[in-house]
Amino acid sequence: MNPPTGTLQPTAQPRLARWKAVLDSRFMPPVLITLILLVGNASFGILEGYQKTLLAIATSIAAELLLGRVFLRKWPHPASAYISGISVGILLRSPAYWPYALCAALSITSKYVLRMRGRHIWNPSNFGICALLFLASASVAGLSIQWGNNFAAVVVIWVLGSLILWRARRFHITAVYVISFLLLGLLRAHITGDPWQSEISPITGPMYQLFIFFMITDPKTTVRSRSGQCVVAFVVAFVEFLMRLDQSIYAPLYALFWVGPAAMLIEMWMDSRRAHSVGTLSVQAARP
Repeated sequence: MNPPTGTLQPTAQPRLARWKAVLDSRFMPPVLITLILLVGNASFGILEGYQKTLLAIATSIAAELLLGRVFLRKWPHPASAYISGISVGILLRSPAYWPYALCAALSITSKYVLRMRGRHIWNPSNFGICALLFLASASVAGLSIQWGNNFAAVVVIWVLGSLILWRARRFHITAVYVISFLLLGLLRAHITGDPWQSEISPITGPMYQLFIFFMITDPKTTVRSRSGQCVVAFVVAFVEFLMRLDQSIYAPLYALFWVGPAAMLIEMWMDSRRAHSVGTLSVQAARP
C-alpha cells in the first residue's frame, strides 16, 4: 500500500533528521562566523587583507587534519578548524604574514598537546591569540578599536547567533555573560567617571561577537553542568571588569584564558573526588 500523497517515505525521515542535525551542528556556526567576517569587513574594514585570513584558515585546517590523523588516527571534520582560523584572521593584527600562520598553528596544536584526561582545556583561538600577544607583542596586536556599530548588521548577526546557540542549548552562557558585562560596565562607568555608553558599546563590535558566540560557548572547553556554565560566564565577565579597570585592552581574551581552564580543572578535580567517594562506598558495601 502506497503512503498518502505529501508524506515522507519512512526511510526518508531518519535521513532528513540526520541532515538537519549536520546542518545545525557543523555548518551553521561556520556560516555565522563567515557572516561576521564579511559584514565587519564590508562595513568597517576590520581586516588588513583577506589573504592573511585565508592563510590563517588554511593553516588551521591543515594542522587539524595532520594532528588529528597523527594523534587520533582519523580525519577530523574541518569545521572547528575553520572557525579557529577565521577567528585568528579577524582578531589578530600584524603587517607580516607569519603571525597569522603561527597563531593558527598554535591554536590547533593546543587542542592536541595541552590536554587533561582526554580533554583540551583552552579554547584554541583564545589560546593562540593570547600566546602571540604575550610572546610577540612587538609584531602583533589584537582587534581593539577597529570596529563600528552598524545597527542593522549587529541585529542580523545577533539574531542568527542567538538562534544557533538556542538550538545548541548554550544560549544561557551568552545571556549570563552579556547581562553581567552590561551591569558591570555601568558599575565601571560609575567608578571611573567615564560615559556609560563607552563602557558598554564594545559588546556590539566584531571582537565581542566572536567572543560571546564562539569562545565562551565552545562545547569542548566549557564545564558540563548548566549552573556551572552560568557561574563561569559571570566569573569571566567579573575578571574582565577588574582587568578593564586596570586599562587592559584585551581584557575579555585574557579573562577567558585564565578562568576557562581553571574551571575545567576544578570540574575534573571534583569528578575525581566523586569517583573516589563512589569507589570507597562500593568497597565498604562489598565487605561482609
